[in-house]
Amino acid sequence: MQVEAVVFDVGRVLYQWQLAHLFEKIVSDPDRLAKLLDEVVTEEWHFEADAGRSLADMVPERIALYPDFEAEIRAYAARFNETIPGPVPGSHALVERLDARGMPLFAITNFGAEFWAGFRPTAPIFDRFGQIVVSGEEKLAKPDPAIFALAEGRFGKPAEAMLFIDDNRANVEAAAACGWQVHHFTQAPALEADLASRGLI
Repeated sequence: MQVEAVVFDVGRVLYQWQLAHLFEKIVSDPDRLAKLLDEVVTEEWHFEADAGRSLADMVPERIALYPDFEAEIRAYAARFNETIPGPVPGSHALVERLDARGMPLFAITNFGAEFWAGFRPTAPIFDRFGQIVVSGEEKLAKPDPAIFALAEGRFGKPAEAMLFIDDNRANVEAAAACGWQVHHFTQAPALEADLASRGLI
């Protein structure tokens, strides 16, 4: 079926994301940094925010477990935008080209609600997008099929008429199982080739 809308993931598709990008600025001891990233402020723990938990619950709970890392845990909450170094090279140009062709653009992102509220105003690329489904706001996270069903209803097009782009293979497979067209993102040139092959750019 012809693609009638393109739906992007945000982290590692449109914007780089790396917890270490913040913590390398504030932790000089390599052993402490390794423990922080491997055990304390991990991507797995961060996913609780993506799934809808509030920082008011998460942060004190984590400090109680790791009191020696209180400063770093608080920095995670207060300085989250510093975990986002900038755009993924080449991706924003593809968004602009799709938009110039009149292609409806949407997004489904695993992103904590509070973090999204702080990040979205810094990212004017999303002015080109219609609806953006944010996992932390919905308390539903990819790869749960329920978030794809919610997005399908909100975007107003059938799943099979939308191309979903994500760097996480589990999310791509979940979307495909829900009937979406999919692209497993690795880098912008490969996405550009796929979009061109579909006649979208």
